[in-house]
Amino acid sequence: MHKEDCFYLGKVVSKYSFKGEVLVKLDTDEPEIYENMESVFVSLGNNLIPFFIDRCRLHKSNLLRIDFEEVKDEATADKIIGSELYLPLEMLPPLTGNKFYFHEVIGFALMDEVHGNIGTIVSINDSASQELFEAEKDGKELLIPITDDIIKKVDREKKEIHVRTPEGLVELYLDS
Repeated sequence: MHKEDCFYLGKVVSKYSFKGEVLVKLDTDEPEIYENMESVFVSLGNNLIPFFIDRCRLHKSNLLRIDFEEVKDEATADKIIGSELYLPLEMLPPLTGNKFYFHEVIGFALMDEVHGNIGTIVSINDSASQELFEAEKDGKELLIPITDDIIKKVDREKKEIHVRTPEGLVELYLDS
């Protein structure tokens, strides 16, 4: 299994017990759907290694307490602290309407209400406080904020995201 075939689920943040249980901080809005997993991929070095789960349950709000089959003592648990967990993309629950996964919209056209096609989404920048579509049009890069105010419609069939950009934003990129 390769990382590009998976989605990031969370990170092992600490040990929970002397029996090797660990706490995982989940990167999800719906932690409860991951309560009864049977296995995950743990990123060790440059590899994704399958780890099987004896028991898995929610701990507080977005932490998952996991008892792995392969981890039964503190020393083994120490080796996976800080490791990232992944699941295959096909395990993502489907989204509808204007909700989307970032990986899902790469290659979609951005259709602005005023300017028409303003580019193709080449990536998503989620490293800043404001998530941005990174689009390309005629060799020029556009950065469009990802907000409910701007996104008007996600058309999965046509591979388009319809947007209403703030006045002057598109001109800033394309008229230079």
